[in-house]
Amino acid sequence: MFENKNVVVLGLARSGIAAAKFLRKRNCNVTVNDMKKEEKKEILDDLEKEGIKVILGSHPDDLISKDVDYLIKNPGVPIDHKYVLKARELGVPVINEVEMAYLCIPKDKNIKMIAITGSNGKTTTTTLTYEFLKQDNKKVVLAGNIGYPLSNFVDNLEENTIIVMETSCQQLENLSMFNPDVAVITNITEAHIDFMKTYEHYKYVKSKILQNHTKDNVAILNKENNEVLEITKNAQSTKKYFSSKNKIEGAYFENNKIYYYDEEIVDIKDIKLRGMHNVENIMAATMAVKEFDCKTESIREVLKDFKGVEHRLEYVDNINGRLFYNDTEATNIKCTQIALDSFTEPTIIILGGLERGQKFEDLTPHSKNIKAIIAMGECRQRVKDFAESINKPVYICDYITDATEKAYEVSEEGDVILLSPGSASWDQYKECEERGALFKETARKLK
Repeated sequence: MFENKNVVVLGLARSGIAAAKFLRKRNCNVTVNDMKKEEKKEILDDLEKEGIKVILGSHPDDLISKDVDYLIKNPGVPIDHKYVLKARELGVPVINEVEMAYLCIPKDKNIKMIAITGSNGKTTTTTLTYEFLKQDNKKVVLAGNIGYPLSNFVDNLEENTIIVMETSCQQLENLSMFNPDVAVITNITEAHIDFMKTYEHYKYVKSKILQNHTKDNVAILNKENNEVLEITKNAQSTKKYFSSKNKIEGAYFENNKIYYYDEEIVDIKDIKLRGMHNVENIMAATMAVKEFDCKTESIREVLKDFKGVEHRLEYVDNINGRLFYNDTEATNIKCTQIALDSFTEPTIIILGGLERGQKFEDLTPHSKNIKAIIAMGECRQRVKDFAESINKPVYICDYITDATEKAYEVSEEGDVILLSPGSASWDQYKECEERGALFKETARKLK
């Protein structure tokens, strides 16, 4: 299907590089285009050595023509980019690396796919699904939005392999033939409107994960999320549900235990993950792997030690009786609300970062277990004002290192020390992962 074609790859990110190399192996004439003006020399040298043309710093008007067989769009490229609009006008198919790779999966090797999407929780659910299957000695690969382009695996897939794939709305936008054997939707809330333009379009795009399903395919859905129920009502899938609020036919949560069709899977006192959102993630992943006869003991073994996806309400350590959690990926107030609701212990929270008008007062209904607030970053004065408005002790610090030390200093045994800033990190750090790494490093030095 992709042999000897003329292809333009729009976007020189990880998936763009993978797509270009994949196509070149199939003797395609490949041009990669990106607006960035420079790239690491070793990447450019590698692409040039493969015979791939790279155009940086502009989007030439004549690059898209009727001679182009496919435009492979990086998921991060806007849906109304001029190349996308021109390609559609000329009848040039616009797909992405996921669709391209999916269409090249060997049909004779009994390859199965679990695709996971949702507004929140998809990375944790994807990781758990992969780890459960791996622990159960299944042949499994981890791919997709989690950072591993699917095209990197296609040519080396063994028979009976299960692909576990995190699938973002940006990827789903340009999927038309993609059809996973099992699809999971964790939840739907308003997100990525800047990219998707409207909430209605965002929901439609999320529903596309089921667009090719028949009754032979399984959809695993959140029974307690009305938006999920709405967008899947006409899906032809065999639908199965999980619920964090009610006992149902499916996976459910009752008496602090997770069940799968009345079989006890795990008591949450025996796991490190916190929060009802993670209960839902565990249920979703459990239902997905049970479709492939994964043993309950394998699920329990993983959950016993699983600390969470790095930087997302990640359990760091018990340091002299204080439980440290790294939630640096909480760059908005909604994520911090979820983090605060995950604990019943006295919590010392580190808040603040880039100033972009975030409403810290929206944390008030979630603050009953807050013991003290450490204010840091560009918006630390507003964090201080918020702390005083809810009568909580507050301490102002400049950086994450001294904020972590101050949190420990004012804590007692049995407290949770939580980095969940509700703010981006760009006022001080190149990326939020750097902030989280420094938090963990400082915490462990306190030991």
